[in-house]
Amino acid sequence: MNIFATFFAALPATIEQGLIYAVLAMGIMITYTILDFPDLTVDGSFPLGAAVTASLMLSGWHPIACLIMSALAGAVAGLATGLIHVKLKVRDLFSGVIVMTGLYAINLRIAGGSALRTIPRTATTIFRNNPLADVLPQGVSVVAIALLIALIVKLLLDWFFTTRYGYLLRAAGDNERVVTSLARDKGNVKIAGLVIANALVALSGGILCQQQRLFEASMGTGTLVLGLASVIIGVNLFRGSNLIKRTTQVIIGAILYKACVSFAIACGMRPGDLKLITSALFLLILAAGQMKKKEKQYA
Repeated sequence: MNIFATFFAALPATIEQGLIYAVLAMGIMITYTILDFPDLTVDGSFPLGAAVTASLMLSGWHPIACLIMSALAGAVAGLATGLIHVKLKVRDLFSGVIVMTGLYAINLRIAGGSALRTIPRTATTIFRNNPLADVLPQGVSVVAIALLIALIVKLLLDWFFTTRYGYLLRAAGDNERVVTSLARDKGNVKIAGLVIANALVALSGGILCQQQRLFEASMGTGTLVLGLASVIIGVNLFRGSNLIKRTTQVIIGAILYKACVSFAIACGMRPGDLKLITSALFLLILAAGQMKKKEKQYA
């Protein structure tokens, strides 16, 4: 009973985290399910967004402007990976590793050489000390704002995928010949996908920075695994369903993933074991997916 009491007591914070990481997962959804691109850039662009947000907020910038700049910084990181892969013909995995490694040093420079930067509690963020947060009930304000942001990103992505360029992006992952037949450069379409994906990942980092009021240089470690786990949970849970859009599946998957982590901690795992929990969950999800494929093959 104590386990469940601890779990439900932490549920609001779990949902907050799930909604924030849902923005990250929607970015990874583009590279994983659409482009089939193992983009390790996200391990660097996530803390990049946090570093930009923390530095600008400490300089007096508006919190929304900080998030916009974080997304733009992430877009530049994605552009770098795309150019290295497409123009220099470097393999996709190595392209992401190169940019991710360089971003660690860049993030430290943006943060003024400090591996940890904190934002004062009196500072205005998108979650606290602003008119919207003050109007909402204190217990649900952070969840409500995080949900609003996740829904805005979801609706924008849903709209984008109905546009001509959105169709081209999906075609670049499914059938590159379609892109070529439409007189489009498949490499440029792939670069655009990486730009959008890393912009969302960095935006998520900026949002988390404002929610936790800090930037930490190693906060991006395991970001790709976390995002992939969220995507795979959501996609496998609603496999075969045409009623729920992929973006909604990913949001639900991110919340369920964070709930699994929260339950593991409630069972006695230490917060320092978070990476171990993440690895174990990811392994279980992949193994379950492979078992389902085998069952279908023998059915």
